[in-house]
Amino acid sequence: MSDRIRIYRETARREMVRFGGWAFRHPVYATLLYIAVVSLIFLIFPGLDLAASELFHDPSLGFFAQSEPFLRQLRYLGPHIVQVIAIASVLVLLLKLLLPARAPLLPLRMPVFLLSTLIVGPGLVVNAILKNMWGRPRPVMVEQFGGDMPYVPVWLPSNWCETNCSFVSGEGSASVWLLTLAFIAPRAWRPAILAVTVPLILALSANRVAFGGHFLSDTLLSWGVTFLVILAAYHVLYRKPGRWLTDAGLDEALTRGGRALHRTVAGLATRITGRISTFLTMFR
Repeated sequence: MSDRIRIYRETARREMVRFGGWAFRHPVYATLLYIAVVSLIFLIFPGLDLAASELFHDPSLGFFAQSEPFLRQLRYLGPHIVQVIAIASVLVLLLKLLLPARAPLLPLRMPVFLLSTLIVGPGLVVNAILKNMWGRPRPVMVEQFGGDMPYVPVWLPSNWCETNCSFVSGEGSASVWLLTLAFIAPRAWRPAILAVTVPLILALSANRVAFGGHFLSDTLLSWGVTFLVILAAYHVLYRKPGRWLTDAGLDEALTRGGRALHRTVAGLATRITGRISTFLTMFR
């Protein structure tokens, strides 16, 4: 019996290693498979969503994690980090426009990659499309947890919620977006970045489930959807970039844009100065 168990374990380990290698070589297919499997599990077993949320719900207290000061502060940590990274990325691009003759502070694909994935992933796909168009009620809204709306399964559009709804998790999406830092960091830094970001992603995402703001499926699927956007942007900017999407191409484009901006501002300043001088001559 022990030999059978040992053989089973060795076989399972080899298969996991093989699957891990396949997923690493084909991350888009692996992410699509992840989304499909998670969706299928929660469509077949919708009670998993309710069971996960029930862990953090008390009939008399509601979702009791909401009253914990530390967890309330934790909720805002993720958005603050995202804002800092986004502002820093915008500043890098603005400085290049304002000082076109100088070399950029960072390779310009970095801020473009960070901003484009943030805008398209958490911004457009998750918040503007899915959360505002799918209409899935949040856990705090459903009858099982004291609300007045029915539980709606994943991927099923409904009219119960009008805007900023449960499917998928915006904060789960924004938290997994932090993995973009590992994509652009030097290889030697990546383990340290992942050691910080992965626990943070888990904590921020679980926090929203504990607050009754999202179902577990909302969070798990937001990770997959956002990661697909990240992979697509990385492919466009780093794997097969066009000439204008290389660091040199972006540098050249922003240098031209910055010089054009300087000429426009100088011309505008000259016209304004001339009009002021003309106006002042009227009082001589």
